[in-house]
Amino acid sequence: MQPRHILVMEDADDDFDTVQDAARHVGIVHPIVRATSGDQCLRLLSSTTGSRHGPPLVLLLDLNTPGDDGRGVLHQARSVEGLRTLPIIVLSGSANPRDLQFCYANGANAYHVKPVIHALHLQLLQQVFAYWLGSVVLVS
Repeated sequence: MQPRHILVMEDADDDFDTVQDAARHVGIVHPIVRATSGDQCLRLLSSTTGSRHGPPLVLLLDLNTPGDDGRGVLHQARSVEGLRTLPIIVLSGSANPRDLQFCYANGANAYHVKPVIHALHLQLLQQVFAYWLGSVVLVS
């Protein structure tokens, strides 16, 4: 059985590179799978639900992406029985209270505003990985 993966929905190459750097800095060994749109993310989620590989360990979700955006992914993921316990961590450039309210009302486990400064963004992602993959006991 392959190790479970981390699913990252991120359309910006620089931001995805920062995710990979943060994972490497904290010693994450799980494969990181990238979706660049909501549609692609939903396809990846549906292909793992019920498969022998299982759903990802966590989903890092950007809200503003092409196609069905992060809001649609969050809403649809929480409607699937096999994904209801999947930790969904929103990483967005938006600090809009309406986005925050929407995400928590629709089952997000955490909401972080992406810092514009690279070093702060890297630090935030390292903290996210350390917490969700180091401190929290996840459903297996």
